[in-house]
Amino acid sequence: MRKGIYTTFIALLVLAGCGTIYYRDLKPGSFSGKLFVMWVGEGNSSGDGKFVFVPAPGNELTFTRPSGSHTAGVIKPGVMYTDGGSIPKIAQMFKGLSPWGYAPAYMIHDWLFVARHCLVDQAPDARFQDLSDVDFDESARIVGEAIHALIDERKVARNDLAGEAVTSAVSSGIARRLWDEKGACERSQISKEHLAEINAVFPDISTSAKLRTFRLPPDMPQVPPRRQARIISVVEF
Repeated sequence: MRKGIYTTFIALLVLAGCGTIYYRDLKPGSFSGKLFVMWVGEGNSSGDGKFVFVPAPGNELTFTRPSGSHTAGVIKPGVMYTDGGSIPKIAQMFKGLSPWGYAPAYMIHDWLFVARHCLVDQAPDARFQDLSDVDFDESARIVGEAIHALIDERKVARNDLAGEAVTSAVSSGIARRLWDEKGACERSQISKEHLAEINAVFPDISTSAKLRTFRLPPDMPQVPPRRQARIISVVEF
């Protein structure tokens, strides 16, 4: 999730409900598809490093919201930078608060932020058309629905405290300020060097799939990969 959201995570563990959305009131959605997470660099005090989320073309990670949802019924994230859950090291001792404990849910939430930042910066991208009506509160509901889905599908153990804390954090005032941040769209674009590394790891992905999920400029020059990136996690539904 966006850096800074979890700077108040310890307080949220004690005072769950500081945000505006309540995890216990949400219904589960459902996941399908497959995701890869690639390590591309060192991190800082939040998360475990710098990573790139890579959807599996033809079997993209897909989150379907519960019936009755009025916006973004189906969400398919594209390639993007991520640090999993930006959880300070001190908070990671608590059960359920690993940066990757709810990885698929974090990927959905990260994608909503990428879309929001590009929409705020008026940087049109067809990948975000179905997300233009998602507001801040809805983004928090979606991550809670996704955590419920992971529990229902037995991908993670039930932990209501962690689910409540995460949902509270992503609906907090800190998260809201990040949601409306300007100038963040350009920073979210994958570098040419990292795109080259992704291409080296996934040479069989078709050009049309790369243009859709990787957003490659048609005239992007070939950049020799540094061979630093490597797949560190695969999740399949």
